[in-house]
Parts: sequence; structure tokens; C-alpha cells
Amino acid sequence: MSLIRPFPALRPAPGRAQEVIAPPYDVLDTEEARALAAHRPWSFLHISKAEIDLPPGTDPYAPEVYAKAAENLRAMLAAGVLVRDAEPAYYVYRLIMGEHVQTGVVVAASVAEYDVNRIRKHEYTRPDKEDDRVRQIDALNAQTGPVLLACPDSTEVEALLAAASAGEPDADAVAESGVRHTLWVMRDAEQIARLTALIEAMPALYIADGHHRSASASRICAARRAANPAHTGEEPYNYFLAVVFPARQMRIFDYNRVVTDLNGLSAAAFLERVAKSFAIEAVDAAVRPAHPGEFGLYLGGRWYCLTIQPERIPDDPVGRLDVSLLQDNLIGPVLGITDPRRDKRIDFVGGIRGLAELERRVDSGEMAAAFSLHPTRMSDLFAVADANRVMPPKSTWFEPKLADGMASHMLG
Repeated sequence: MSLIRPFPALRPAPGRAQEVIAPPYDVLDTEEARALAAHRPWSFLHISKAEIDLPPGTDPYAPEVYAKAAENLRAMLAAGVLVRDAEPAYYVYRLIMGEHVQTGVVVAASVAEYDVNRIRKHEYTRPDKEDDRVRQIDALNAQTGPVLLACPDSTEVEALLAAASAGEPDADAVAESGVRHTLWVMRDAEQIARLTALIEAMPALYIADGHHRSASASRICAARRAANPAHTGEEPYNYFLAVVFPARQMRIFDYNRVVTDLNGLSAAAFLERVAKSFAIEAVDAAVRPAHPGEFGLYLGGRWYCLTIQPERIPDDPVGRLDVSLLQDNLIGPVLGITDPRRDKRIDFVGGIRGLAELERRVDSGEMAAAFSLHPTRMSDLFAVADANRVMPPKSTWFEPKLADGMASHMLG
């Protein structure tokens, strides 16, 4: 079974993408989604966050939410806002965020290859979040949230995608974030066959974002396969919606940490403890770490540059990550936060918010200290996934984000 295959996407009708596209369902809470979709009747949020069309206080996981999502999808189809292509295709997808440009391709990715770890993971998933996606997919009979995949770099793949996106796009929209989303339909049979072969020749694809979406697709596939005595492996449920980008085009931002207290230590005693594992230098400006192993600390209205002692960097794909080095040498042993996934004394700030956000949260008195980190590298993500290991929580923050609504994968 091939890693990817073309599929007939459900996508905005010509000229309607600006009305439809929405941020990923999991980056907004209900009230943010409600505000964003106000006066936008065709926003995809009416499908991905359908509780916004039900009374305030409705449980987002209630059965009526999934039923409302299906009703809204049918309404968008009936109104001609969304249309389904007649023939399978690939879809070249370009994201432009400021000066950054990345070009990938929307595909149907193989559940079977995911199940045998050729489409590789690097995060744990939560059963409750998987359950939510399973119910959403079942209600819609469609996968509407794409999984973000990275592939090994390939100049031939990049050249093929550039050739297929040379003309006017089939969809073009600018999100509220300012990110431009453009889509070209790749219908040429030779281009489709060549792209399929190029991806198939790769040893693996890597999940960058969307672990719950891919895990739920696997569960849907297993359930439908078991219920289908005529199962062939060619049914749409054997594949999941994904967008593949060459790794070198993708951008990981820093994922920084803030803590509520110093675990009973004075600032001086805290710095003394930190100095057992890090070189410390007081500096005059905010610290954006220049390389792995370097960290910024904002404490008491001033910045410090921390550099991990080289002998404390293990030869291990997970242990050598900056998020691990900070956790294992400072946040755990000095601050006593041993389970950052659940401990309420720590919070995480995506690098897209900037270092000023770290200063703001400390200066306000909400937090006692902040730590800036160097972004995780794609090579480190690949190494962890290749070792069949799992990254610590909040290790990667990918920007720009994909939009929901640009292309969906129907299962029937």
C-alpha cells in the first residue's frame, strides 16, 4: 500500500475560500470561535466547533454538537459553498507568513503505514481527545482537520510542486492571522504518478502536528474494517487527510516556560542552585537563545543567559533536547516540578507571542520566572520519531498553521 494517494477533496467553491477557512479546531476555545464566526455564516468553525451554534454552556463533547456539525456540513453542501471534486487529485498548498513561504501537498495518507510506524509519531495522545475526533469523523463521515506531515528533503518533490503551482490558484484566502493560504489542484496524471512514486521511495513520513487526528483515523479504520465483510483496503477510511511539506521548509518556533514560584527559594538561592548545572551570565537585553544548550532566564526584572554544562548533555535523542535539558537539570530538581504535563505551577508560551510576553507575565506578578528556549530542530524531531520515542510535552510549536476548510476527505 502506497504511503499516499490522490483523493477527491471537498473544498470551497470557486471564490468562496475567504468565507470558509478557519483556524484549526484545537487552537481556539469555544468563546474565541464564537466571536470569530460571528457574522460569518459559512465559516468552517460552524463544522469544527459546532457548539457555537448551540446555547452557551453546551458541553463541546455532547452528542448534539456532533449532530449540529453534520447538519452544518450538509447546509454548506446544499448552498454550494463547498463542492466535492469529481476525480481524485493532489492539492498543492502554499502558506505565506511574512517573508516565510512553504509549499506542500494535500494527500490521503495510509492508515496501514501509520499503524506500522512508517508514518512516525513523537507524542503521546489522550483518549478523551481521540474520542472527540472519532465522534466528529463518524458524524460527518469525513476528516476535516488535516494532519501536518514532514517528509525528508527532496529537490525533485519541491520542483514538481513548484511546476504544479505555476498558474493561478484554485483557492486563495488570507486568514485573520495574516497568513495567506493558496491551493492548486494537481490533476495531471503524470505529475500525480511521479509525486506518488517520490513519496513512496522515502523511508518514512513524520507527524509534525495532528497526533490525535491520525490516531482517531486509525481507530475509525479499524472499526469500519471490522464491520465490513467486503473490506478491500481501497475504501476511503483506509486513509487520512494530511498535508506533506519538505522538512527544510517547515518552521518550528520556541516553546517557552513560565513558573509561578521558586519552590520556596530566594532569588539568590535559586541562582546558586542553577549554577550547579549551568553557566550564568547577567545580560542587558532579552535572551533569544542562539543555539541548542543556551537558555534565557527572566527573574526579578532582569535577564540571564544560561548555558548547560556540556557533560550534562546525554547521548540520547530525547535527553539531549533543550526541553529535556531544562526539565531534567532545573525545572525538576530545583523547582520541584516533576510532571510538567499536569503540574499547575508551570505554563507554556508559544514563541509566536514573543519574549515580551514572558516579561509581561513575570512583571505582572502572575509568574515568578520565565525561561526562553532555542526551538527544537526538525532533525531532532526525526531522531526521536526514528527511535520510536516520545518528546516531552510542549516541545514544538509549528507556524504557520494549516487552515481548516481548505480541503476535507470524505469517507463515503
